[in-house]
Order: sequence, then C-alpha cells, then structure tokens
Amino acid sequence: MRIIHLVTRLLRAGSEENTLDTCRWQIAQGHDVVLIHGAGPDPYWDTHLPPGLMRIALPEMVHPVHPLQDFRAVKRLRQVYRSLGPDVIHTHQSKAGVLGRLAARAVPDAVVGHGIHIVPFEGVSPAKRALYIAAERLVSRQTDVFIGVSEAVGRSYVAAGITRRGRVHCVRSGMDIERFRNPALPADWRALLGVQSGNARPRVALMMAAFEPRKRHVAFLRAFARVAHTMPDLKLLLAGAGPEEARVRAAVRGLGLDKTVVFCGHRPDPEALFALADLSVLTSAREGLPRVAVQSVAAGCPMVVQQLPGIDEVIDHDRNGLIVDADDMRGVVRQMSALLRDDARLNRLRAGAQATDVSAWALDALGARTTSLYGLPVRRPVGRPALAGLEPA
Repeated sequence: MRIIHLVTRLLRAGSEENTLDTCRWQIAQGHDVVLIHGAGPDPYWDTHLPPGLMRIALPEMVHPVHPLQDFRAVKRLRQVYRSLGPDVIHTHQSKAGVLGRLAARAVPDAVVGHGIHIVPFEGVSPAKRALYIAAERLVSRQTDVFIGVSEAVGRSYVAAGITRRGRVHCVRSGMDIERFRNPALPADWRALLGVQSGNARPRVALMMAAFEPRKRHVAFLRAFARVAHTMPDLKLLLAGAGPEEARVRAAVRGLGLDKTVVFCGHRPDPEALFALADLSVLTSAREGLPRVAVQSVAAGCPMVVQQLPGIDEVIDHDRNGLIVDADDMRGVVRQMSALLRDDARLNRLRAGAQATDVSAWALDALGARTTSLYGLPVRRPVGRPALAGLEPA
C-alpha cells in the first residue's frame, strides 16, 4: 500500500513520535510511506526520520488559523495527493486533520483515517469550541475511520456529534515499555543537578513536556515560585524542546528560580530522567493520553497530573499517582510539595507505579493495529505513479 501520513508541524513531541513509530512499522512491512508536514519543523528530524520514509514539506500549512494560507494548503495538498495516488491518507493533529481531509476529495478511492492525539475542542473558549466542532463535523464526512490514543478521546468525538461509535477505535500510543522498566540513573546526574562528588542526591521533580502553550509551563512556574523557598533542596527538571522555550526561560529568571530549575533539553535517555526523579508532574490544558504518563508509571515514578480526558486509563489516583482538578494549578504544586515531604506515601505510590500493567502501550501493537483499521488488503496496485523527485529520509 501507499500510505500518506500528514502532520501540522514536525516537532519533538508525543503525537509525532506516535506517527513516526507507525511509519517505521509500515515501512518494515514493505509499504510505501510518505510523511507530509507543514511549516516550522524541528531540525532534529532532518537526520532522525525512519530510514525509507519519504518526506514532503508543505510550507503553505501553518499552525494558526489563517484563511488564505489554509486555502493554499488545501490546494497544494490536492495536487500532492493526485500525484502520489495513495491507498490511504492518515491525518494527525487538529490543523492537518481538517485541511488534509478536505483535500482528500481529490482522491476519492483512498481510505481516509484521522488520528485523534488530542481533543481540540476541549480546554478552549466557547467560541473556539464551536468552531472546532463545526470543522470536525464537516470533515467527518470525508473520514472512513477515527483512531484515538485513548478510549476517552473517542468518546469525546461521539458525544460532540462528530461521528458515531462504530467508526472510532482506540489504538494505544505504542512505545518501548521495557526501556522504561527499572531504568538506571543518567551517567551525568551530578553535573545535571550541580551536585559535588560525595554529596547526596537532592529531591527531584521532573516535567517532561514539549515547550508549547498548552503544556502551561509558565503558569505552573508561577504557582511553584510561591512555595519554592520551602523546598530549598529541590531541583525541578524541565525536559523537552519547543517554540515556548525562550518564554519559559525568561519566566524562570523573572521568578528567581535559576538555582532550582534545570533545563535538560530533549535528551535521548528519558528513562534515566525518570530514574533520577522522585516524581513527575504534568500540567497540560489539553492532551489525548500523554505518552509521558505511561512512561513515568512504567519507570516506577509517580505522577502528579491535572485532570485530562482518559488520564485515569493509566493514572489511578492515590495508587500510582495523583490527579488534580484541571484548573487548580496551585493544587498541583500543593500536592507535589506535600508528596515530596511524605516518604511513606511517596514509596507507596512508587510501588503502585511499578505494579501497574502498561502492556497495552507496547510498541508492537501500534503499527499492526493501525494498519489493520484501514481495512485494505496488502497489495501494490498496478500503474500507480512512482514516488518521483522524493528522497528517502
């Protein structure tokens, strides 16, 4: 099969990792796989895409709503679709999901799937909610199958009248679970935390999240700054990359948290950071089901997280982590600081995390289950246009 995957931006974040792991499996099975992405990709992917993946940059597709650019993006996508003659068009993320499915009318024989990595109409203003639901209902007519990363995101689409229950399927965001089981400390942990040889390791809290607005780093830091003086031995690790990093760094300086907050970047050993942390924290306004929650639990690191659709599918409150009301940022900080002072409870939650079964998120099922939902036989149609002018990544 020839399969097109379409993402809005190619950042270093969970939905991209999910998509690329699917691409990697499909390539290994002999499928022709093409990744199309919009403007502003992370340069990291210039050298880290799966071997054999064909990549097309579409600068006309930008992240904000922009009617003229959006029209141009749909027009360009229609041209690309016609030239490639795909069997499957699989869109991901909100903007690419709408534009990519509008353009799919240019190839009426293609199966069209949409990956729900996040519910775009939750955690936004009433006006945006109405706009996003209207757009999703419009393009649902051009969608053969919806693939959600959790049961909850699928239910949200059904409840909003976008689709019916039988067209939505849950495929967990697969990852190498064993990599996160019993991880070792990072080799550079002393340098990372600024700990001299012979000195004990301080308390460590970890936020592993891409630097983008919906992760709410700045709001969390403002709440954290109110109580940081009560935990002078704490180190707060911020791991990730993204367009908001400069703003977050400025907030750290402005709040006087320079000696407490450590920026780790996007490291190749996330499992080691979980081994270093006493707990992890996540304050996203919107998610599908965050991969980092699964990784944290798999590593035996309790998570303090705000209420999100489907988060209780992996975080069991007061057994392997703590769930706080979605709008209670001070509550997150309060629970985090209390837990760091309570060794008995922290150890109990750590044991609960280690005992949690997260095998449903194993990597093996992601590509196979996703591909099976396209509902097509594995064959290579005769006379289809070649992938001319494109180079493997």
